[in-house]
Amino acid sequence: MFDAAAVSDPVLVERAAELDARFAKARPHDVIEALIEQNLPGGIAAVSSFGTESAVLLHIVSEVDPSTPILFLDTGMLFDETLTYRDQLMERLGLTDLRIFTPNEEELARVDPDRMLWASDTDACCGVRKVEPLDRALRGFGGWLNGRKRYHGDTRSSIPVVEADGPRIKANPLALMGAQEIQGYFVKHHLPLHPLQVHGFASIGCMPCTSRTAPGENVRAGRWRGSNKTECGIHIKH
Repeated sequence: MFDAAAVSDPVLVERAAELDARFAKARPHDVIEALIEQNLPGGIAAVSSFGTESAVLLHIVSEVDPSTPILFLDTGMLFDETLTYRDQLMERLGLTDLRIFTPNEEELARVDPDRMLWASDTDACCGVRKVEPLDRALRGFGGWLNGRKRYHGDTRSSIPVVEADGPRIKANPLALMGAQEIQGYFVKHHLPLHPLQVHGFASIGCMPCTSRTAPGENVRAGRWRGSNKTECGIHIKH
């Protein structure tokens, strides 16, 4: 079901380490440009949830190369506001290649026929609705971009700027950006906020597993609240 090449080739690991050392403190623009210049087989894509901070990475991508494929996982359980925001940002930023991936219908019918899997096994729900679709979405690409940041904490607190991820290079161009810098970027570039942000949602995923955050809470505190889960699985090697 998942990518068989979970363990990266040593040569790829070394290449990623060299890039990380070179761009460990670089501007996000420079990281993305460098990855494009690597001429990786199949090129690169950006993966976006179109969540509360997604506009920053997407804006930078639009300035570097607006034809970069934008991969979006439509789990079937997203807020309508997220889908509206997705279309708004794509048009606003002039991004020209949106690719939408959905869960495998046969597998979904087998493991989640009543759409309640999230209530009993969140990992399995994320697996069928996000992990497998992303594995499909990334096939053929030599590298991908995502919007993780160290200030989010937990497993993200020490992420590198560039790393090896299975058979491809993964870049975290915004890794060094903090909350105030992210907010400042929105203001500076007049980027629209996610519609649910004004209602107290700091990080937004699927409806059943997303809740509001209180002032002072970690930005991702509203994800899978009440459990030890902090990641959907797409950033975990399987």
